[in-house]
Amino acid sequence: MRKKILITGSAGFIGFHLSNSLSDKYTVVGIDNYLNETKSEITKIRSKKLSKKKNFTFLKIDISKKNKLEKVFKKYKFDIVINLAAIPGVRNSFFKPDIYFKNNIEGFYNIYSLSIKCKVKLFIYGSSSSVYGNSNKEETNNPISFYAATKKCNEIIAHSFIENTKMKVVGLRFFTVYGPFGRPDMAIFKFAKLIEKNKPIHIFNYGNHTRDFSYIDDTIHSIVLIIKNQRKLKNYQLLDIGKGKNDKLFDLINIYKKKFRKKFRIKKISKQIGDVETTKANIKPLKSLINFYPKTSLDKGIGKFFEWFVEYYKK
Repeated sequence: MRKKILITGSAGFIGFHLSNSLSDKYTVVGIDNYLNETKSEITKIRSKKLSKKKNFTFLKIDISKKNKLEKVFKKYKFDIVINLAAIPGVRNSFFKPDIYFKNNIEGFYNIYSLSIKCKVKLFIYGSSSSVYGNSNKEETNNPISFYAATKKCNEIIAHSFIENTKMKVVGLRFFTVYGPFGRPDMAIFKFAKLIEKNKPIHIFNYGNHTRDFSYIDDTIHSIVLIIKNQRKLKNYQLLDIGKGKNDKLFDLINIYKKKFRKKFRIKKISKQIGDVETTKANIKPLKSLINFYPKTSLDKGIGKFFEWFVEYYKK
């Protein structure tokens, strides 16, 4: 009998790819309320692709509505719950904190508490590299954005119930995940669209940022292997999900120069509120657990993204 998995935020970037992958071997129920990308064409493309999957069922539900969620939990009796539903984005969290609180904290608690109540065996949730702030060490007690604070709250809430449940809990700190069907608001996608339209691209912090750019296939493969290695998991643990190597922002720009084969304008501007200067995942614990080392280089990953971009957005 197929195990049943709930994936919240299934219409989002990572949620879409994970739903697409897991529904090949599991019965997957995806829920989303399309709140973050309501007007985005990419959401429609993701949803249409998932609708063709035989073992995937979609339900439009707001995770802040606990009563509706409870009915779904009772009906399906999930073995695994993966909570990826959240409002992303650092800068916007300063201006619209209420919506972040409602979805990222209240919504998270609803999913988590129902998972405990319904005796789910494994709970996986999406955290963020943003929890590290500008710390050079693995220090997460000083978030520099409200978005990061909501993710840190998730980690604290999840840990606070460990003594009262037999459910295994894993928090995944994602590091700048990119790839086909990606988020239009992220630099890799945004830059490509601007270059295609012959518009200048804005480089924050005068181009001095470095990022651990993590290709989506590596990210999904890591989560799949975590599920397969469920017996090796501790009752509670946090894992960095990244490449383990950071690249300069201008490395990305140089790759785009080769891919687009045309000149484009660059405007260097000051650092924006809440921006983290550098990110780099510590993937030793992940490798030890699942014996997999994410290794897609930025050049190779952008090459795959560019092929997809040309097919869907350069017609």
